[in-house]
Amino acid sequence: MEWIVKLFTDGSTVAHVVLLYSIVISLGVWLGKMKIGSVSLGVTFVLFVGIIVGHLLKNNGIQPVEENWSVIGFMQDFGLILFVYSIGIQVGPSFFSSFKQGGVTLNLLACGIILLNITVMLILYYAFMDTSNPDNLPMMVGVLCGAVTNTPGLGAANAALEQVTNGGTMPVIANGYACAYPLGVLGIIGSIILIKAIFKVNFNKEEEKYNEQSGNSAAMKPHLMHVEIVNASLNDKTILQTRDYLARDFVCSRLLHDGHVTVPNRETKLHVGDQLFIVCAEEDAEAIVAFMGKTIQVDWSKQDFPMISKKILVTADKVDGKTLGSLHPSSLYGVNVTRLYRSGIELFAQPGVRLQVGDRLTVVGPSDAVERFAAKLGNQANRLDKPNLITIFVGIMLGILVGSLPLHISGMSMPVKLGLAGGPLIVAILIGRFGSKFHLISYTTNSASLMIRDIGLVLFLASVGIKSGGNFVETVMNGGLWYVLYGFLITVIPLIIIGCVARMKYKENYFLIMGLMSGATTDPPALAYSTATANNDIPSIGYSTVYPLSMFLRIITAQVLILMLCA
Repeated sequence: MEWIVKLFTDGSTVAHVVLLYSIVISLGVWLGKMKIGSVSLGVTFVLFVGIIVGHLLKNNGIQPVEENWSVIGFMQDFGLILFVYSIGIQVGPSFFSSFKQGGVTLNLLACGIILLNITVMLILYYAFMDTSNPDNLPMMVGVLCGAVTNTPGLGAANAALEQVTNGGTMPVIANGYACAYPLGVLGIIGSIILIKAIFKVNFNKEEEKYNEQSGNSAAMKPHLMHVEIVNASLNDKTILQTRDYLARDFVCSRLLHDGHVTVPNRETKLHVGDQLFIVCAEEDAEAIVAFMGKTIQVDWSKQDFPMISKKILVTADKVDGKTLGSLHPSSLYGVNVTRLYRSGIELFAQPGVRLQVGDRLTVVGPSDAVERFAAKLGNQANRLDKPNLITIFVGIMLGILVGSLPLHISGMSMPVKLGLAGGPLIVAILIGRFGSKFHLISYTTNSASLMIRDIGLVLFLASVGIKSGGNFVETVMNGGLWYVLYGFLITVIPLIIIGCVARMKYKENYFLIMGLMSGATTDPPALAYSTATANNDIPSIGYSTVYPLSMFLRIITAQVLILMLCA
């Protein structure tokens, strides 16, 4: 039994450190699955278990030796890099598109929440805290990160503080985060509920208004229909000419003419009486039918040659980032692409849509033609099972280089660096969006992406918890309850103000406001509550619209506060 005791108490061995991580992470993840109502803290509970373990180690005189503290520091930094890089890859493809189609207003409102969070934090700091104490500002930045439940911001602030203190460790940031986080989650959900009460929102009416006003869902949702040509003006006109007349995109995957079924292309001529199988955007269906003729039922079993409909995976690197139209599926391959599936969402396959590795296309045409087009796209499912390790580590390398680049800003005593959080984040966003142009394929399966992200997150949280746990109880005893209150005010004041502005001035839908408030605080528990309460996916639309920019700003502003005010 002596060897077991030594394993737990001998801080000079690497096995002791690995054992600590295993205990902290496994126990934290298990406790994080526990729910109070519909709310759970998730893997963030790893931080609190790490704090408890760190406190017990210090009180019992069990401390890792200096070399093992270096191991813990490495695990913290490497975990942060993996976590932040995974977030960047995740939000990259939608980062720039989130400003389109009405997203500007929601993103501006999210920026307002972030700015007010910082303003309230600074007011509380200068009004109620001893500004001569160098620990108080980092503590309040930690409270800010906890109040908005933003763990990447905590990592960025911690890395920036180590930069300012030349590698010195100051666990106050993690302590402030831990004080504010639990009530931060409740404060976000409470603010969502309060906005509903203030404006006496009726869920049924709100959903009806959204469905009436929103054209975004119909703009890309595919609609399938059979149409017979009645309009005499279309006689002898090509499909391309018909598209130009309508100024709307559609795909004709089958054409029945004089009893013969063919796969048309854009040069195929139409005639009165032709029967077409058309796929288009849902919002365009009515106009297309009105212009062409009438909807009918067609038996496509009588064909001159066998035609199939097949789902094809995009796995070829050389296709990644290219538009569907540039591949000329109809004219070069004799097939038509009708639908596209991406991240579980079915979209109308417009010629201008840019393909990504992992997309799944529905292709219609003769069997041999479909197989030729499948070979062009790759269609090798086993390729998607292999992570693109080159892209991951090239991205991390470039991210560290960008993060280490000194930026000289007028009025600051020392150059600003984006650090181990900001650099990899920016590079990952750019690779996620533009990597295909440089043959950097960022695609990973959803499970692999989540695995990399969560491993990085739990390593970081466990490291911070173990390092800061020794001083946590002392921090709580010396005014910790005030930090809980400060964090609650930082959470709710901006959310209530911007929630009212969004509703009163911009007449935003309440379901979108739920997503806005959850996304601006990058808080998955609040989104889970919102979607469960709304009983629809509309809050997810608001969340996904503001999440990329909000996450970016949370990470950057956290470290800028440290670099500007602590330097």
